[in-house]
Amino acid sequence: MSYFRKLEPGLSHMMELFSRDERWLIVVNADPDAMASAMALKRIMIHRVADVGIARVNEVTRPDNLAMIRYLRIPMMKLTPTVIAQYDRFALVDSQPHHHPLFKELHFSLVFDHHPLSEENPVVVDYKDIKTEYGANSTLMTEYLYNLGIRPGNRLATALVYGIKTDTGSFEREFCDVDVRAFRYLSKWSSQILLSRISRSEFRLGWLDYFSRAVSSMHKIKSGFLTYVGEVPNADALVVIADFFMRVHEIRWVAVAGVSEDKLVVIFRGDGVTRDLGRFANMQFGDIGSAGGHKAMARAEIPIEKLAGKDLEMYVFKRLVSPRKRPKVVVPEDEVQKSKDEAQKAKDEVQKSKDEAQKAKDEAQKVKDEAQKVKDEAQKVKDEVQKSKDEVQKAKDEAQKSKDAVKDAPAKPAEAKQPEAEKARAPEPVQESAKDSASKQAAKPAPESKPDSK
Repeated sequence: MSYFRKLEPGLSHMMELFSRDERWLIVVNADPDAMASAMALKRIMIHRVADVGIARVNEVTRPDNLAMIRYLRIPMMKLTPTVIAQYDRFALVDSQPHHHPLFKELHFSLVFDHHPLSEENPVVVDYKDIKTEYGANSTLMTEYLYNLGIRPGNRLATALVYGIKTDTGSFEREFCDVDVRAFRYLSKWSSQILLSRISRSEFRLGWLDYFSRAVSSMHKIKSGFLTYVGEVPNADALVVIADFFMRVHEIRWVAVAGVSEDKLVVIFRGDGVTRDLGRFANMQFGDIGSAGGHKAMARAEIPIEKLAGKDLEMYVFKRLVSPRKRPKVVVPEDEVQKSKDEAQKAKDEVQKSKDEAQKAKDEAQKVKDEAQKVKDEAQKVKDEVQKSKDEVQKAKDEAQKSKDAVKDAPAKPAEAKQPEAEKARAPEPVQESAKDSASKQAAKPAPESKPDSK
């Protein structure tokens, strides 16, 4: 039994995308799992393409993420139009094209992810592998390294282990057997010293004030809690606070809200049992902003300009306590008409194809009928030939019968019998009387007697 699943024939298809004449850019929304995945994909590409770079769409401010970049020497740059112009093809890891506005500007050739799929936003790329049952994208990339026979180096193995550790919450959130196998497989080459250094760099001193605000503004909401922190320099502070509150025994799920970069950000964390937070976040905020995630962790972001004049803390509270239907996708009328026209065009094409298929079918039937007609004619000729053969055979049999009859007939006498007329003309012989016969006999001379030799 293989340690990981076999990736063929998909793996060969992916490898065919790589060319030594092209430069590739791996794009991430930088967090430990995404950065580790990018490192793994770069290791796979490095000797198969002209150049490989890693670019991020977000600012990295969390101390543990900064420590990971520093200790594991992860080369990353900010995604800008200038950077984009330097590359030919693009890959996306630990995310999907609809997860960030900047992603939509790029045409991705590769996508590797483990987040839930969206029916409204299908992923259409040259090659994709999305395993929603995996707890971490680092697990997915480990499978590719294993199938290609690439043994991860110390820093790459450490990054992948840390990616699995953070996204599964040290196996306290959703994970599967493959995550465990990948973690155990990578542990042979990872550095526990580097992992310890990265893990300890979790908080900044200035963030302690946000912890104080979060504790003082906490509200009970049904089975969970809400806290509003206010404005923060970066949303990573909200993530750290939400993770911290999940260590409290009585808290089953929590929503930590705050304002960062002109957006209202709501971070959800939970036990993964009480409530599906990804679905909950999408239902409560998906109609006004971007929202979604996993059962145990989710996020919602709403532009501030859409909430002008509203008390943000009260707004979030009302949204969370009010039951809402799943958000509907609002499509402009011109887009609807365009879709209808395209659907009608597609329908016409289908009908045209059906008509052509029917025409071809009719032609085929016609040819078939002609072939049957020819076949019937041939059979008729064949029957006539057979009839002629039978008649010839019959004639042969008759001839043979006659021949046999002649052969078997008795032979005729040597002298032919006289005809009856000749018989009538011929005189009848005179019957001699006994007296005449005796007179003739007496008139004959007696034979001479020979002298006796004695």
